[in-house]
Amino acid sequence: MSDDTPASTSFINKAKSWARGIKRDVVTVYFAARDPNAPLLARILAGLVAAYALSPIDLIPDFIPVLGYLDDLLIVPLGLLLVIRLMPDEVLINARSKADTLLARPRSWLAAACIVAVWLVLGFYLALWLG
Repeated sequence: MSDDTPASTSFINKAKSWARGIKRDVVTVYFAARDPNAPLLARILAGLVAAYALSPIDLIPDFIPVLGYLDDLLIVPLGLLLVIRLMPDEVLINARSKADTLLARPRSWLAAACIVAVWLVLGFYLALWLG
């Protein structure tokens, strides 16, 4: 049973907006880490934060109740905040521009389906080979 009250709808919209902002910031930090005009310490930290945010491996696995998701809700935003504070404004402006361009591109569901199909075929052949 869903609760479509204005308060729940507002919370869901705020959560979606927050998640889009985090996604944009992760991509921004990724581009900032690759900018040679950024300070070395900020570049290293930006690379670590982007790698952690984009990595399928977590510091605390998600199957551990509460703590599994708590690290994603704390480590990534705090890391992003620190990197954004350490980066020069011109580097951030350039990186945000690149991130917005990348995120604005249309997604191809056909290409995604083809990639999934290739992985499934490779998995099938791997299972045959191992079995």
